[in-house]
Amino acid sequence: MSENVVHLRKNTDPAAESAAVTTLTVVPEPAPAPPVPLWVRSGRAIRTAVTHETTKTTARAVARHTLYVAGGARIAAKRTWDGRTASRYERMFRAAEAAGNYEVAAEWEERGQHFREARHRRRMDLLHSPLDAAKGAAVTAGMGVGSLVALGVVMAIATKDVTQVVTPLMATIEFINLLIRIVQVVWGPALSIGPFLALLALWAVGSRQQAAPAWALPDHVRSSEGEPITPSIVVKALRDLGVPALRNAIKDMGDAGASMLGPIRMAGCGVEVDVTLPSGVSTIEVQNRRRKLAENLTRHEHEVFITIPTAARTVRLWVADSGALDEPIGPSPLVTDETMTADYAKGRAPWGEDLRGDAAALSLFQRHLLITGLSNQGKTAALRSLALWLALDRSVQFLMGDLKGAGDWRMFDGVATTLIEGPTDDHVIQVTEMAEGAVDEMNRRLQAPPGTKFPALIVIVDEAQVAFMCPAKDEDKRPYGGAKANSRYFMAVRKIHNQGRAVNVLMWQGTQDPTNENLPKLVREGAHTRASLALGTEQQARMALGDKAVDGGAAPNLLRPGLDKGTVVVASDGIAIPAGQASITVRTHYIDTDEATAIADRAKALRDGVTTLTVIEQGEERDPLADIAAVLGDKPRLKTQDVLKRLTALNEDAYGDWSFLDLKRVLEDAGAEPYKSDGRMVVAAERVARALTNRDTDGSAFAGG
Repeated sequence: MSENVVHLRKNTDPAAESAAVTTLTVVPEPAPAPPVPLWVRSGRAIRTAVTHETTKTTARAVARHTLYVAGGARIAAKRTWDGRTASRYERMFRAAEAAGNYEVAAEWEERGQHFREARHRRRMDLLHSPLDAAKGAAVTAGMGVGSLVALGVVMAIATKDVTQVVTPLMATIEFINLLIRIVQVVWGPALSIGPFLALLALWAVGSRQQAAPAWALPDHVRSSEGEPITPSIVVKALRDLGVPALRNAIKDMGDAGASMLGPIRMAGCGVEVDVTLPSGVSTIEVQNRRRKLAENLTRHEHEVFITIPTAARTVRLWVADSGALDEPIGPSPLVTDETMTADYAKGRAPWGEDLRGDAAALSLFQRHLLITGLSNQGKTAALRSLALWLALDRSVQFLMGDLKGAGDWRMFDGVATTLIEGPTDDHVIQVTEMAEGAVDEMNRRLQAPPGTKFPALIVIVDEAQVAFMCPAKDEDKRPYGGAKANSRYFMAVRKIHNQGRAVNVLMWQGTQDPTNENLPKLVREGAHTRASLALGTEQQARMALGDKAVDGGAAPNLLRPGLDKGTVVVASDGIAIPAGQASITVRTHYIDTDEATAIADRAKALRDGVTTLTVIEQGEERDPLADIAAVLGDKPRLKTQDVLKRLTALNEDAYGDWSFLDLKRVLEDAGAEPYKSDGRMVVAAERVARALTNRDTDGSAFAGG
C-alpha cells in the first residue's frame, strides 16, 4: 500500500527553509464490508420468523386445537369406561375410605356390588338373545306379511279386482327398495364425512373441558388470576399444599377428592367452603401454609382466610374475589344519617363491614376495650369512631387522654369532661391522675345502695404505651409508668378492669406495636373486647388478641401494613362472630376529622353543655386575636380560608389543626365575627382592630386557642 503521508515543499530556496511545512494527510476510504453469506441471512430470517409473536400464537393455536381432539377422546373414553364398568364405584369407595368415612365407603361398596350383579344378569341374557331374536324376527315377518295380505283381500273385495290382493305387499317391497337406494347413495359420503364429524365431536368435548396443556391455552386462560373457585381448583390447591398425608389421601381418592368439600357458598365479596381433612392431617398443617394455599388458588395471601369451625378435622376457607379487598367500603352511617342516636345499654356501634360484606356492629355495654396495631394503620380513627357513636347517647360521660397531642380528639371539647392532649411526662401525670379520679368515682359507686343506676363513664387513653413507658416518679418515688404493683397508671387501669364493669366505669385504650413492656399482660387480658390492626409478628398477635383467637385462625400479623389500613381482627362477645370461630375480621369505616367534628357537634347539641377541662400541647401560649390581626396586615379584609392558611404559616403547632369553627369561635367571642361578602365568608381588619382596642381598654386578657 502506498505511503499515507506525503510531504510537499512549496519552495526549494535555502532562504525559505524556515518557512512552514504543510503536511497533507490522506485518509484512505474504508474497505467495503464483505457480503453476508446467504446461509447466514437465511438463518436470521428463519429465526425472526420462528420467534415472531404471530408465529408463536399460531403454533399454540394449532397445537391447542389438535390436543383438544386428543383430550376429548380421552374424556369420552373415560366416560364410556365409567359407564360400562364399576370403576366409578371403586373410585368413590376409595375416596370415602381415604377420608375415613367408613359408613359412606360401605354404601358405595354395596352400590358397586348391585351394579356387578345387574351386569352379570345382562350378560347371561345375551346367551339366549340370538335365538330369541331370530324367533321374534320370524314371528314379526309372518305377522307383517299376513297383515298386508289381509289388507289386500279387503281392497280386492272393495274394488272387485283380485289383483289388489298383492298391492299392499308390493308397495311395501318398493318402499324397502327405495330405502336401500337412498342408503346406497348416502353411504359413500357418510363414510367420508363420518370421521370428520366424530373428530369435531371430540374437539367440542376437549374444548369445553380445556383439555390441553397450559402452554397451549390462550393468554386469558393461562393467566388464571382471579379465576372462579370450583371444587376441582380447591382440591388441586390442597393436593399441592406440601402435606404428604393430604397429597396421598387425595391421590387415593382419584377424581373424588371433592368429597372432602362442603358446598361452596357465596359469602360477601368472596366464597366460603368447609374442608373435612383426611385422617392423619391436622388443621394446623393447613393453617401454617396459608400463603401457599392462596397462591395455589391464584389469590394473594391477604385474600384467603383460614378458620377452624366446630366440626372435627375441618377448616373453613374464605376466598375473596380477586382484588375485592382493595376496594374501599362505604361511608359510616354516622356520616350519612344525621338523625342517628346511640343507646349505650341496648345499641351497637356501626363499626364497618365483615369480609362477607355484612354490617359489623359492636356492643359497648359494660366492656373494657383494647385496640392495638402498628403505627399509622388507622388505630385512632377506629377507636374514635366508637366514641363518636357513643357520644350520641347524652347520658354517657367521657374522660379522655390523647398522649399524642396531634388534635385527633379535639372535637370532643364540649363533650368530654376532661380532655388531655400531649405526649410529655406532664401529660402522662395528668392522664394518670384522671384515671385515678375514675377509680375514686368507681369506689363511690360501689359503695352506693344496691340497685342504684349509674351512667356510663368511659375512660379513653389513646397512645397508652406512652403512659406505660413513662419514667417519671412522684414525690413518694412511685413511678407513673411501668407494670409493678407501685406503678400508678398501671394500678389505676387494673382497678378499673377488676371492678369498674359492675358500675359502668369502663377503660378503653389504644396502643401501638405491643410488647410486654409497653402493654403489660394483666392489662391486655383485662379487656373484654380486643381488636388489632396490622402487626409485625405472631407473638404480637397473641399479645393483642390472646392465644385462643390466634389458635383459632386470627392473624393480624398477616394483614398488609399500609394497604389494610382500618382493617381490624376482633375477639369479643360484643360482635357477631360465626359459630366455631374465635375472631372476626372487620373493615372499619373511616371518618375523617371534619366529619368527626360534625358528628361531635351533633353530640354537643344533644347535651346540656359540658365544660371541658383541657390540657393541649401547643408550645408557647398564643394570643389568637392578636395573631389574626397580624396576618391580616394592611388588608381591609381576607377570606376565612386565607386567614387560616396564614395562621398555619405563622405557627403550625398552634393553628395547624384549626378549622373554620375554631376561627369563628375566637372572632365571635371577641365581637369581630366573620361575614359574607360576594358570597364568601371574610374577616374584616377593622372589626378585629376594634375588638383588640376594646379588650385592651377593658383590661381583659383574652386567652384562647
